[in-house]
Amino acid sequence: MALVGCRPHMAQATRNGPRAESAAAAAEAPPRRRITKRKVVEDRARSYFEAVGARDTEAMVEHWTEDGVADIVPYGILRGQGEIAAFFKRLFDAMPDLETSVDRVAATAHLAAVEWRMSGHFTGAPFMDLEATGRRIDLRGLDLLEIEDGDIVGNTAYYDGASFARQVGMLPSEGSGAERAMKGAFNAFTKMRRRVA
Repeated sequence: MALVGCRPHMAQATRNGPRAESAAAAAEAPPRRRITKRKVVEDRARSYFEAVGARDTEAMVEHWTEDGVADIVPYGILRGQGEIAAFFKRLFDAMPDLETSVDRVAATAHLAAVEWRMSGHFTGAPFMDLEATGRRIDLRGLDLLEIEDGDIVGNTAYYDGASFARQVGMLPSEGSGAERAMKGAFNAFTKMRRRVA
């Protein structure tokens, strides 16, 4: 009789046995976070810009494939780790106090768009065939990084080249008398060419 009375209890114990307990524990445990490709790409882009911010060209090129291509739109195309490192070394030598910050990163499984700011003083070595002027430079730009298997294979970088030229003193300030005179001379030359053609 005692065994018969135990059967419902045993059945209950079997239903709520170790499997049921582990399922209940799993339900209470926080869900495991899956690392997505987008997150890997975003993290790699942020890591690259940390190296830029540290002015560390060796750490920067470690993020690139050997044959990566950087298209710096106002400047030109750089091919391979050597050219990319050389360009940034010249930039950092020209502006020894250059600071880089990231405002925003948006990523997909293969691309990262990084909105950045750079500021510093052009007090060092010549850059882009320009002698140092000592002036402060403040630039905003956007890099579109193409990342495959954790390495950058391509980058298209945009910033306002005319703003850079104004800030270093190569072009007159926007709205200044010198700028109006330059535009007037350009327009006069354009009209003269039309007459001759």
